Amino acid sequence: MKRTAIYASLAAALFFTACGGETETTAEEATTVTTETTATGEGETYQIVQEQSNVNWHGTKVTGEHRGAIEVESGELTVAGEQLTGGTIVIDMNTISNSDITAEEDNAKLVGHLKSDDFFGVEKYPTAKFEITGATPIANAAAGEPNYNVQGNLTIKDKTEQVSFPAVVNVDNGTVSAKADVTVDRSKFDVRYGSETFFGNLGDKAISDEFTVSFDVTAKK
Repeated sequence: MKRTAIYASLAAALFFTACGGETETTAEEATTVTTETTATGEGETYQIVQEQSNVNWHGTKVTGEHRGAIEVESGELTVAGEQLTGGTIVIDMNTISNSDITAEEDNAKLVGHLKSDDFFGVEKYPTAKFEITGATPIANAAAGEPNYNVQGNLTIKDKTEQVSFPAVVNVDNGTVSAKADVTVDRSKFDVRYGSETFFGNLGDKAISDEFTVSFDVTAKK
């Protein structure tokens, strides 16, 4: 199984250490005229190909930032005609990794902390899940730009919250590809470490509540 960048965050979430995330909202999300939401869950099922699907995370803190990846465990996308109508992505939280710390010991320390109860408690909560509840095509979207607004439920640590984000979705010859950057507020999922939401003014020890999960998934019939 490989890694990269949909998304959400699907899970998820998830993912940082002494960090949190950045928020990037595209103009299309706020201003582009959209068509009616396609009925979710109807159509043909495409299975996500793990080896061709990636999830990356990026979190920030007052004194820096961290990046890494998480592997897709399983999932599917549903398509009616050539329109995305639904889907589910399950993320293996045990595979959280860091890509910016080169020292092996420090890298392992950070990853271990992310897996601990301070953050994602992967022993008790081994997976995160994103379930699409609605997908609205964006009218006249330019090539390579977001052509859907996606809504869904993100579950991390058995807590579920609604999220929405713009996505680039392509359906071609039995293959679906979907990419998106999803902004996640970790405080809503009881990920408390270094959060000023829970602990007040932490100064330079504060970690942003928001982090970004980038999905890049491929699914085939």
